[in-house]
Amino acid sequence: MTEHLTTAQRLLALMDHLGLEAAHVATQVPGDIAEFVEAARARVAGVVLIVPTRLDAGAFAGVADRLLMISGDKGLTVDTTGRAAARLPRARRHVLSDYEAAGWSDVVADRPAEVTRVMAGFLESVGQARQTKAAGGTASLRSGEHAGLVWRLSGDGPPLLLLPFFLAPSQWEPAVEGLARSFTVVEVGGPHIGGIAALEDRARAPTYRAMFRTLVELMAPAPGARMLDVGCGSGALDRMAAGLRPDVQIVAADLNPFFLREARALAEKEGLGARIRFVEGSATELPFEDSAFDCAFSITVLEECDADRAIAELMRVVKPGGGVGVIVRAIDMAQWWNLDLAPELRAKVSVPPQSVAAGGVADRSLYARMRRAGLVELKAFPSLITLDRPEGPIWRYREDAVLQQLTPAEMEQWRGATAAARADGLLMQAHAMHAAVARKP
Repeated sequence: MTEHLTTAQRLLALMDHLGLEAAHVATQVPGDIAEFVEAARARVAGVVLIVPTRLDAGAFAGVADRLLMISGDKGLTVDTTGRAAARLPRARRHVLSDYEAAGWSDVVADRPAEVTRVMAGFLESVGQARQTKAAGGTASLRSGEHAGLVWRLSGDGPPLLLLPFFLAPSQWEPAVEGLARSFTVVEVGGPHIGGIAALEDRARAPTYRAMFRTLVELMAPAPGARMLDVGCGSGALDRMAAGLRPDVQIVAADLNPFFLREARALAEKEGLGARIRFVEGSATELPFEDSAFDCAFSITVLEECDADRAIAELMRVVKPGGGVGVIVRAIDMAQWWNLDLAPELRAKVSVPPQSVAAGGVADRSLYARMRRAGLVELKAFPSLITLDRPEGPIWRYREDAVLQQLTPAEMEQWRGATAAARADGLLMQAHAMHAAVARKP
């Protein structure tokens, strides 16, 4: 059984399975490899962190001399990598000029030649990754699954593990061919790593599930209704909806083909492949006819696109009288950590990550936008989501956004308070979401 393995244990098991004594590793999500690089430093030949939006630099101190950070010259990644570079002076940093990198940016598709060139040059300069036998073991396999991780090999040379991006639609695909000229590229995926793992972890939180149940209850689909999920991600909520309402038809759309592949696989694994139809489509240009659905919802998507246009599209594809539900992150409401902190530090860590696109919505204006679009009978239910699994990826993702801002003294206070709360069994965090359901007249 591998359900309770940490990500570090999974990666080490995969390296052993493939016969890799040491390997390079690249990821957008530093939290996916933080424990791995600390626990198995000698097996990490080189590290590339590509457009990370949150990063606990302390976890990478032991590999700073073989660490490359790639950022844009605008957006969250500038501050994230800049702070880390100040703490890790031996690390290297490459800035993509005239590029605003957000958490959902498709950076490899946007800059494939530059990313490939910079990565290959850096990794070749920091030393050889090593393998003790042919990657893939004694059988000449080029893909498989081990320790809950799906893997695929291409190329020939020093091994390079490519871990999933959080949201990027193209993932590593535009760079694989170029990198495979210099490395044995091992693309790693599956439900236990990257954005899929974080979305699945989030959907396990009881308060998140309660919020979703409220949304479904307020939309009140009739038996046999067609329900649309816009921006389905891993499909976790669609699988939950299938359990809550086995009498409705569910269509799940996402712009990200990587997420759709993973979502289909997870639905099939739970025997729900026939219950949920997955379709590629953009929230701002849905590939459906007018009034095609009885109700539609979108959760943590309108932060990252033209929110007004997405609301108009949700309304367009729903029949008159049908429910439209929207949930977004609340960057205008404080987040809370159940920690004994000095007032100055508490105020600092109470500010949620300010992650929203220029046309997106992540504040109370959601409700006014829905009314302006013409929706009626609006019922708002701002919700608190509680996280209490510090070993989980969604906790790490939120905590890393805090840790990257702390001074050494503040870090010591944070670590002490966290250890005390954990010892008391009271380590938890809560953050707000704006949520509403309305009806199309």
